[in-house]
Amino acid sequence: MPIHRRDFTGSLSALAGLGVLPNLAQSQESGRSPLFVATWNFGLPACQKSLETLQKSGSILDAIELGIHVAEADVRVDSVGVGGAPNAQGVVQLDACFMDGATHKAGSVAGLEQYPHPISVARRVMEKTKHVMLVGQGAAEFARLQGFEKQELLTEEQRKKWMEWKSKQPADPAAAPPNHDTIALVGMDASGHIAGGCSTSGLAYKLPGRVGDSPILGGGLYVDGEVGAAGATGIGENIMRYCGSFAIVELMRTGMDPTSACKSVIERIARTEKKPPSELHINFLAIDKQGRWGGAGTDAEFQIAVVDSHSARLESPLLVK
Repeated sequence: MPIHRRDFTGSLSALAGLGVLPNLAQSQESGRSPLFVATWNFGLPACQKSLETLQKSGSILDAIELGIHVAEADVRVDSVGVGGAPNAQGVVQLDACFMDGATHKAGSVAGLEQYPHPISVARRVMEKTKHVMLVGQGAAEFARLQGFEKQELLTEEQRKKWMEWKSKQPADPAAAPPNHDTIALVGMDASGHIAGGCSTSGLAYKLPGRVGDSPILGGGLYVDGEVGAAGATGIGENIMRYCGSFAIVELMRTGMDPTSACKSVIERIARTEKKPPSELHINFLAIDKQGRWGGAGTDAEFQIAVVDSHSARLESPLLVK
């Protein structure tokens, strides 16, 4: 059964030792403990895997990649990886990006079909090519040459939902229901090495070839090793037109704390759009070099997963109204 952010919380009780601390609006100090922060409820097991990986391998890059693997492989998560919602033609197309703050190197893929872990392909683009972004058939061919295994991404339940949607649609397939639960995961190790990744199946029933903010550096994710990192989830078009994650990092560069930076960018977008924030459906998280984390969003149900050496929990960030 596909799992949506609203339905995931109940299953968290099976994770021993976790606490759920709602309505925390301000950035929190974490010291120099390793820190992982991710979007939505399903980001919690992803961040736990990141910490476990870091403790075993010592690599923040491995930690980000394998943490995001958890969400990509979970067929209950209907907005990331296997089991993600397809496009208007019934094809699952995945987007992802990966960025290393220490080197400022990055990799990205968009419109990737039949490969369940786009975050790994994005990292391989970063490490094995002179490019930053590969798309469509080119991205798939690169994944094949790198030895990644193909997998059917469209589950039977998602196929049935797509067929039901298709039977009710007019000629214009752009009239899709909201679905924008991207996983953005950023982290920092005890030495201050920062990295991040972002992965999604994109807007449900999108036009084929549509790419949102998730694989766009500065849109869905941005990492600067001297400052911090920011990630986004929501309606990608409302984020990428403002380089939302980049803008947050640049505000933190001036000394602004993570939550205030996220809030400021949302308010700036709302002013330009001349809309109330609640109509934008944009949500951000961020960490800074000092080990503080924070976030802000326009959706009341938006939650941030926070995992460090002391605890693993869900937080409700600042709601911008």
